[in-house]
Amino acid sequence: MQALDLTGRTVVVTGGNRGIGLGMARGLVEAGADIAIWGRNEEVNAEAAAQLRALAEERGTAGSDASAGLAPGVAAFACDVSDPAQVNRAMEQTLERFGRLDSLIANAGVSGMYGRLHELDLEAWRKVSAVNVEGVISGCQAAIRQFLDQGEGGSLVLLASLAGIEGAGRNSLYGATKGAVLALMRAIAVEYGREGIRANAILPGWIETEMTQGSVSSEVFTRKVISRVPYRRWGTPEDFAAAAVYLASPGSSFVNGQQFVIDGGYTVF
Repeated sequence: MQALDLTGRTVVVTGGNRGIGLGMARGLVEAGADIAIWGRNEEVNAEAAAQLRALAEERGTAGSDASAGLAPGVAAFACDVSDPAQVNRAMEQTLERFGRLDSLIANAGVSGMYGRLHELDLEAWRKVSAVNVEGVISGCQAAIRQFLDQGEGGSLVLLASLAGIEGAGRNSLYGATKGAVLALMRAIAVEYGREGIRANAILPGWIETEMTQGSVSSEVFTRKVISRVPYRRWGTPEDFAAAAVYLASPGSSFVNGQQFVIDGGYTVF
């Protein structure tokens, strides 16, 4: 569908070098987008970028700058989103490489410290909120500034979690960060809608990634939790590719301030 064609569009995916971020980046490349992935680990960035370039060449979606002899529509930049200076530098590098920005997917995140709330200290909160809240804010600020300069609107996609809408027992700090992300998304949707800037959120359920390996390998967790997923399986990063394409595409131009739950039906069972 033409409405889902991302040829000539540039998308940033923070934390796009692995897990859900890489799964979304793969879908975006297949749809023809130029991709900039931001991640802290330069070696992992390079590996992910190589995978995406190979996919672009295989699918024939070489990106808008392929004719210039550059790597086909894929770049990776070192960035710790908890540092606003690094976020701004990564945005500058992205614009130098591709010349514009159409979407930013604020995916980078870290897990919280497990435990009962009264046993945790504020330092534990600061560590997780620096990435999950402040990192998302910094990324959105940098993207919004560019959207306003371009004067063509843009799409922000914020990765939240079921923990942001359910009671996350023994994981309250992580849940609080994801609740904040949802509040931020709704505020952006209202504040910048008149300028064509829209914001939406994706809420993953139980997804098999490096972050969840401890739970994936637990027979007890699988029996008690994954048995509640109607599909009776963990989600995969690839399950997020189509949603990323849709929210970055013209096909979702009237979608704003919405929450997309991708959990295999977990929350309705």
